[in-house]
Amino acid sequence: MGNLSVNIKDLIFKNPVLTASGTFGYGEEFSDFMDISALGGIVVKGTTGSLRQGNPYPRMAETASGMLNAVGLQNKGVDGFINDIYPRIKNTNTHLIVNVSGSTIEEYLSVVEKINALENIPAIELNISCPNVKEGGMAFGTSCPSAIAVTEAVRKAYDKTLIVKLSPNVTNIAEIAKAVQDAGADAVSLINTLLGMAIDAETRRPLLSTITGGLSGPAVKPVALRMVWQVSKAVKIPVIGMGGIMTAKDAIEFLLAGATAVQVGTANFIDPAITLKIIAGIEEYMLRHNIQDIRELIGGMKTD
Repeated sequence: MGNLSVNIKDLIFKNPVLTASGTFGYGEEFSDFMDISALGGIVVKGTTGSLRQGNPYPRMAETASGMLNAVGLQNKGVDGFINDIYPRIKNTNTHLIVNVSGSTIEEYLSVVEKINALENIPAIELNISCPNVKEGGMAFGTSCPSAIAVTEAVRKAYDKTLIVKLSPNVTNIAEIAKAVQDAGADAVSLINTLLGMAIDAETRRPLLSTITGGLSGPAVKPVALRMVWQVSKAVKIPVIGMGGIMTAKDAIEFLLAGATAVQVGTANFIDPAITLKIIAGIEEYMLRHNIQDIRELIGGMKTD
């Protein structure tokens, strides 16, 4: 069997397959269906400074080759996570990464400082697709100055592995990636959902209570693949790719485009054990192509 391990800074993952935030709960919800310790890592639900109920229903809708969601970061808040959830999951035998969200830099910092003290959380994923309420609601990740500001502030407060999750709803994602790299990010993950909407023609009403929401699933894969390729050429830090990964073949394409690791999201709703099948499929591909180390695949797309 070939070597499937990859590393981000000093953090070594047993394999490159992680779960995407918001699609896998806290891992424990899936333990009846699969051995979650076999995963490279689990990125848990977005965590904010205080409890959030999320958006009104309906907040999920199926679309052609994908889905829209507008859950609205429903979570127990950082204190609820630390007191109620962390004790139950802290001994999970894989890397637990907390996705951190906020509406102000102060909220990000309030979460990060508390997460930093948790011994069994070796990394955070900083979600900069959140609306910056002090700047009129524009997402932190849609301009270099605001992306730099939040990343620099979090970097000073957090001394473990810092992954910054990028928004695809920008003109030049490579420019944002370089900005957060220079601001102290150890890795970037992309893409977050694309902004979309759906309408029920019979009722003439939007399918989501918020009208617009985040599009994910196979429909976004070509866009995600292109962005991962562009970003991997623009930065020196590792890239974690996601967006429409449903099979091992999809995951391998992201590795070939330059991703060091991948996250599986929407596919978890269809098949709770899909991540294990993707890991097995990568192993089979490596055996079939006589590849001894997964690192041989990273950035291995041929263009000549």
